[in-house]
Amino acid sequence: MQDTILEKLKEIEQGHQIKVLFAVESGSRAWGFPSKDSDYDVRFVYIRQRDWYLSIDEKRDVVEVPINDLLDMNGWDIRKALKLFRKSNPPLLEWLESSIIYQESYGFREEMRAVKEQVFSPKASMHHYLSMAKGNFRKYLQGEHVNIKKYFYVLRPILACLWIEKYNTNPPILFQELVEDLLAGKPELKKKMDLLLDKKMFGDEMDLEPRIDVINEFIQLETFRMTEYANSFQGEQNDPTEILDELYRKYLRIWD
Repeated sequence: MQDTILEKLKEIEQGHQIKVLFAVESGSRAWGFPSKDSDYDVRFVYIRQRDWYLSIDEKRDVVEVPINDLLDMNGWDIRKALKLFRKSNPPLLEWLESSIIYQESYGFREEMRAVKEQVFSPKASMHHYLSMAKGNFRKYLQGEHVNIKKYFYVLRPILACLWIEKYNTNPPILFQELVEDLLAGKPELKKKMDLLLDKKMFGDEMDLEPRIDVINEFIQLETFRMTEYANSFQGEQNDPTEILDELYRKYLRIWD
C-alpha cells in the first residue's frame, strides 16, 4: 500500500499542480488500533503556485481523492491548514504527531511542530474532543449491543481530555500510550479496555459486542467532569498569527 499511496500523491501533485508538503496516516492506524479490515486515511497539506493566492475570489482549498473503499486521501491547502493551526485544530495537531509518514518535503511539518506549543490551546482542544465523545456516545453506545469500533471513537477523545487536564499539553496520538499513563490506577477498567482493543484489532471492526457497563460508566462520569473542567478555563492563548504569517510567506517562495 505504501507504493500505491506514493504513486497517488505524485498523480495528485501533477493533476492539481500542487506541491505536497507532508502526507501522513490518520485515524485508527495512526491511533494504534487498526482492525484487520481498516482502511487507509491519508491526510496531506499542500501548496499551490503563488499567483493562485493573489485573487479577489475565494477558491476551493481542499483536495479530496476517494480512491476506493480501502484508501481515502484528503488534503488541505497551506493557508487553510495554518488558519486551523492557529485555532489549535486537534485533527491537524494529530497529523503532525502521526508516526506513519508517507511524504515530507521542504521541512514544513517540522517547522509546524517546532511552534506547536505556542499554538496549542487546551480549552479549544478539550471542547473539540468533548464534542466528539458526546456525539459518538449518543449515536453509537446506547443499545444493549454496540459496535466495537465506536467504543474507541468515544474513549480516545475522553482520554485526550484527561491528558490535557493532567499535563496541559497536546495529547499523544497513540491510544495505548494514553491508556498506560492515565489508567494505571484503574486496573479493572484498563483490563476491560485491553480486551476490547484485542477484539477490535484481531476481529472484524464492525462486530457487535454486549455493552460494557464499567466502560460506559467511566465515559459518562468523565464526560460530565471534563465538561465542567473545560468550562472553567480562564484566559486566552497568545495570538500566533505573526509567527504563522512568516511561515506562510516563507513557503510561498518554494516555487521561485
